[in-house]
Amino acid sequence: MTDWGSYALQDFIPFTADVYVRLLERMSETFWPLHLLTLTLGTVSIALALTGRARLACLTHVPHWAFVGVAFFIQRYAELNWAGGYLGYAFIVQALLLSVIAVTRPGPTATPSLTNPPVLIGVVIAVAGLVGMPLIAPLAGDGWYQAEVFGIHADPTAVTTLGLVLILLRGWVLWVAGIIPVVWTLISALTLQVLDASGFQLLLAVAGIGLTGLVWKSCETDLRA
Repeated sequence: MTDWGSYALQDFIPFTADVYVRLLERMSETFWPLHLLTLTLGTVSIALALTGRARLACLTHVPHWAFVGVAFFIQRYAELNWAGGYLGYAFIVQALLLSVIAVTRPGPTATPSLTNPPVLIGVVIAVAGLVGMPLIAPLAGDGWYQAEVFGIHADPTAVTTLGLVLILLRGWVLWVAGIIPVVWTLISALTLQVLDASGFQLLLAVAGIGLTGLVWKSCETDLRA
């Protein structure tokens, strides 16, 4: 019988920090200048969310999750880790969930209030994913091709979408759309910590604060019911 207690976290990460960084660079080198489009669409999605256009805001995130699921995980990450394919399918599932939410939601809703703490948390997280995460690598003295960008790499895509979910959604739909971004953020944070790579602290903070926001907004919904 396998003694799972004998395994450490690093036993499940069969690559080094240098190999992982090279994977990020390959994504950037291959798909530049697509970054400019994905960042623009990400910014537009947050603007749509803050004006109550939930359907369009969710739809703008759908192609990014599908693209990262295929191009990043299935075609590249899976070469490093057998779990890459499963993670890719999880990202595709998230794209489908956002599609369903967008189709089934009504038209423009009430404009989210920035005085509402979970909404404000969502804005901060979304900005961290769109603007903060691409700056981590350059500020650490690494090259721009190592910068992780929304819609191209997994981490900023998950972080930005988590922020969007907190801005827009409520009730059980909030958890349906938010759980995969939170889970991946935690997985990536632990992976980067084992690799002794920069950025894991931000991801851990996002996961913790994001979960707090999800619970907070859920409690608000229950009290109003």
